[in-house]
Amino acid sequence: MENRWDFLQWLGPDASTSVFTRLDEPADLVRASAVSRSWRRFVVEHGLSRSLCTRKFPEVLNFSNVINESNADVECSSSYDWTSLEKRHILYSLLCHLISSPEGKTDCIDLGIFASSTDDEPFESIQNTLVANEIVGGLPSYWSSGGQNDTAVPETLTYSLISDFCVVDEIKIQPFKAFFQDGHPIYSSKFVRFRFGSRSRKAISAYTNKSLQLDHSEKYNWTYVSPKFAMIQENVLQSFKLPHPVICIGGILQIELMERVQRQAADGLFYICVCHVEAIGRSLSPPFQVINLLTPGSMTLWYLRRSCV
Repeated sequence: MENRWDFLQWLGPDASTSVFTRLDEPADLVRASAVSRSWRRFVVEHGLSRSLCTRKFPEVLNFSNVINESNADVECSSSYDWTSLEKRHILYSLLCHLISSPEGKTDCIDLGIFASSTDDEPFESIQNTLVANEIVGGLPSYWSSGGQNDTAVPETLTYSLISDFCVVDEIKIQPFKAFFQDGHPIYSSKFVRFRFGSRSRKAISAYTNKSLQLDHSEKYNWTYVSPKFAMIQENVLQSFKLPHPVICIGGILQIELMERVQRQAADGLFYICVCHVEAIGRSLSPPFQVINLLTPGSMTLWYLRRSCV
């Protein structure tokens, strides 16, 4: 027993870091840091909780710094004292745990804020996609794009989420089946893609001035763009699992619908119609809040609970 060795000393810092980075769950890293004082000091001083969080959820890299609720900066390059390092360790451990947790998931969409086109406002508005029922008040409930001769013309639906800081891991979309038309055609798109981010100053100005018809993608600061998913041409609520739980910084979700497949017999034009959309996840606010959203490269993650102290 007198010859016991701490493997951190035996391996050295580089090899020890390599071993610790094999841990892929925040709870495992927290358990490792509780083994001994030397292990905790190693985990904290080497910022391993932050490394794990950014490795699993790259959107965290968009934050230039992190502060606690007393406005004490814990991510500044000059903050190398033990108290600041430990606060940062606790903060990133909690953040990683909250993002990974399967508990409390719900539909995170709050409001439809823009559709790239609408065939018949307000009867075929984007707001209809927030209602789960296909029939409301005896009438069909859905959003319809404008008609196009070119099947390659895409459409976008843009939504605000329940907070500026959410994690989403699944999007659900139900194409619309026109039961009132001959043959009951389904106006789906062939592919779909998702973007998460925040409004730019230009977008907020347009929204305030009610000029949403001027909306374009350059009015948003996108922090995540998903792969392209294939849709099936069926009138069912289709689930699209993201490659990993995605942090939405800024509370904006945009759905891009690509390649039209259904021509309307009445005018010979191609349309895309959607009757319901959900974004499954949870708000991370509180205990976290994002500030400086309108300044790319300067966004700050603010931790609001005193338990970090």
